[in-house]
Amino acid sequence: MPVNVSDPEYSKAEKEYFEAEDAERRLIALNKMISHAPKHKSSENLLANLKTKRKRIEGEIEKKQKRRRGTKMGIKKGELQVVIVGKTNSGKSSLIKLLTNVETKVSSVPFTTKEPIVGILNYNETPIQLIEIPAIESEEFERGIVHTSDTIILIARKFEDFEEIEKKLPENFAKKLYVINKSDLLTSEEKRKLSAKLQSKKHNFEIISSIPYTNPESIEELKKKIFETFDILRIFTKEPGKTRKNKPMTMKPHSTVRDAAEKILKGFSKKVVETKIWGPSSKFGGQIVGLNHELKDMDTVEFKTR
Repeated sequence: MPVNVSDPEYSKAEKEYFEAEDAERRLIALNKMISHAPKHKSSENLLANLKTKRKRIEGEIEKKQKRRRGTKMGIKKGELQVVIVGKTNSGKSSLIKLLTNVETKVSSVPFTTKEPIVGILNYNETPIQLIEIPAIESEEFERGIVHTSDTIILIARKFEDFEEIEKKLPENFAKKLYVINKSDLLTSEEKRKLSAKLQSKKHNFEIISSIPYTNPESIEELKKKIFETFDILRIFTKEPGKTRKNKPMTMKPHSTVRDAAEKILKGFSKKVVETKIWGPSSKFGGQIVGLNHELKDMDTVEFKTR
């Protein structure tokens, strides 16, 4: 027997489902229908039918994603790369604009972002490549970028979305940073409960508002947390008699003077006849050290060659 659903939100979602132009929009509408469908014995068949449709549409989207190879854009991976992942209308575009000042199209229309957006976050004298990719439930979702990124920002408007996002994430070994957006719509008590949930999961997280100037402290804290996901040394170089270069090299922990020379140019360490060092790993400024000297964060190295 058909079930008469009187909930106006269900009827609205059903209308959206039949008017949807693509699988992604149908999936969104279908999820709304399931959430507003009655939950009692006589509606079991209706719910089962809706969930079967959802599974079929998710399969269609997954097949489209698997047919894609690589990315549409030839994005050269930065040394420190962060990808922003989230569902449609979660605030991805607003976030990358806040963090990098890159111009993006921010809209309430679902699936506005159709291709990756690249920006640079400069923090602690270190450039970090940030990439916003299309929504995780869209066919334009860039699996390849997620697979190779060093850090993943998972952005959502509610805690429950994180589980859905993680289920759809491709295999990766990146560190994860969980961001709840729209803090301007939350009460202090709601923020406290959210923090408690995220802490219970032992997530590295931040609760923010992507509306400019609403909560600048949380954005600054997020920048700090992004930077801290990278286990790196910042090493400056200088030429004899000149000031140090403004942009540091990023290197792995326990790197040596030889490693720094080789990063400048392969085979360069063989031309070095003297190395001076300033900073945390030196006993005094301008100390002469050998090629096996282990560097520390914020050291400055001066190479003298033949």
